[in-house]
Amino acid sequence: MADKPTKGLADVVAASTALSDIDGKAGRLFYRGYDIHDLAGRTTFEETAHLLQHGKLPNREQLAAYGDELVRGRRLGNLVQANVAEIAEKQEPMEALRTLVSLASADDPDKDSNAADANLRKAARLTAQQPLLVARYHASRTGTEIPEPDPELSIAANFLLQITGRLPSDREVEIFDECLVLHADHTMNASTFAARVCAATLSDMHSAVVAAIGTLKGPLHGGANEQVMRTLESLDPTGVAQAVRDKLAAHEKIMGFGHRVYKVEDPRATHLRAMSRELGEASGDDTYYRMSKEMEEVVLAEKGLYPNVDFFAATVYHYLGIPTDLFTPVFSVSRMAGWTAHVIEQHADNRLIRPDSEYIGERDQKWTPIDER
Repeated sequence: MADKPTKGLADVVAASTALSDIDGKAGRLFYRGYDIHDLAGRTTFEETAHLLQHGKLPNREQLAAYGDELVRGRRLGNLVQANVAEIAEKQEPMEALRTLVSLASADDPDKDSNAADANLRKAARLTAQQPLLVARYHASRTGTEIPEPDPELSIAANFLLQITGRLPSDREVEIFDECLVLHADHTMNASTFAARVCAATLSDMHSAVVAAIGTLKGPLHGGANEQVMRTLESLDPTGVAQAVRDKLAAHEKIMGFGHRVYKVEDPRATHLRAMSRELGEASGDDTYYRMSKEMEEVVLAEKGLYPNVDFFAATVYHYLGIPTDLFTPVFSVSRMAGWTAHVIEQHADNRLIRPDSEYIGERDQKWTPIDER
């Protein structure tokens, strides 16, 4: 008798990868063998994207060449430019990004090739364009103008400048850059798996990324960071503990806690907690940080659940001046490095992903003419 299927494919190995690995029991995350604790705060997002897409941390010459490629790749195509305003008027953020990335494929010079060198060029363009797409979408819906990307600034610095309209401090750039590093890849999560399934048909990189964005749009994958912020905004700062206990007693889900893989604290949350505290204190009003800490203590005591990457990311993004409904799009800015790297890896050693299924429907049904049914 065949084994019963595992619901949600839990613990089923769907692919081999050299990109990232998780030790859920120990709470460790690795990018190509590097512990996230060694990379976060030491390695820039550009270095991390190069590591994922090219397989190694770049030296100064390689980083400069990759940086130049990102600068060249930032230019948005004519189709995106012509439609971004109407899309911003009619679609919510993740819908809009799904549409805009699809449109961007039309103007990509490598759109018809899955060759290794073409995929690397497309990966760099997508990584460079995603923050600009988010910023242009936000500017269009708010009727504001944004400065053109400064070739001397990093992806993190340019994004904060374009979203907030002010030049960020060096420390703000460092913190946001670290956020991008922390979110760059995370093994076979739902959106990455969707990208690899699409790529395994030998579809193109843009199509695979659109599949990933569509998957990230779902509230069970993306969106938890936004919901964390909405929850904080809805609570009375003087009654956080009781409000959380009441929610738990009513069997309401507290977003930002627990993880499918980690049995202890998510290692990314360790860094984000510290950044939230620093930014809250620097802002002169650390109320949301203190509320978050109180929530964390209650949920751990009552349910034994640790915060995941989304929980403290919410207040970090808030203190950086990023609008709440752009939190998940910001996730896509970072994860573009990982998604594209997975597409490259899938195309390099491809086999169509086609799992089996267990049939649970009726059998031996007898057909009857329509007038006799």
